[in-house]
Amino acid sequence: MSAFWPAEAEEEAPRKRRAPWGVIALVLLTGLALIRNGSGEFDVGPPQPAGAAAADSRVPGGIAAGVVQPLPYGVPDRARIPAIQVDAPVMAVGLDAEGWVDAPPPQDPNLAGWFTGAVSPGEKGTAVVVGHVDNAQGPAVFYGLGALKKGHRVEIARMDAKTAVFEIYGIEVFAKNNFPGDRVYASKGAAELRVITCGGGFSQQNGYDGNVVVFARLVEVR
Repeated sequence: MSAFWPAEAEEEAPRKRRAPWGVIALVLLTGLALIRNGSGEFDVGPPQPAGAAAADSRVPGGIAAGVVQPLPYGVPDRARIPAIQVDAPVMAVGLDAEGWVDAPPPQDPNLAGWFTGAVSPGEKGTAVVVGHVDNAQGPAVFYGLGALKKGHRVEIARMDAKTAVFEIYGIEVFAKNNFPGDRVYASKGAAELRVITCGGGFSQQNGYDGNVVVFARLVEVR
């Protein structure tokens, strides 16, 4: 049975259950299979990242690290990605009884999950937001994630009335059996964001065989 952390509880203990990045990598290698509840029977599957969209390890797009002051801890409220018409509420997701990251309930296709074991979006470090690519009824919140391009923006509205704006500097799909956890999750010394859903090939037996990962860095606070 899945368990979800209520957002209101995070003010009391925002970091007490932060998991090691190695654990998170293992979770997304296996646990994000939960972010697949789709039938795979659509005529056209979700878009996949182009090879040219791979993340550059250097400072992206002329953005100088440290220009934007990271924010203090703050609970995220909504995730907006204007380029693919995403405007979704964000719920807190933590670890279940077996130590895995929970996914948002698949019954609600327009719902994202913020993993509370990492930093909050806008804090120094790497925040993690997950969401379903589809469910049994059709496309879900992050169905279009693979169509994003470098320079597109992800906006996270927080409950402290601040909006953290991140610029995308890479979109890639990684096989679940070869997921580069350190590369995806390790802190880059700045406020960063990863937005993740399932992707790659699909089979009825195994579901999606990969994860689409958006790499983005804080460029604005408003």
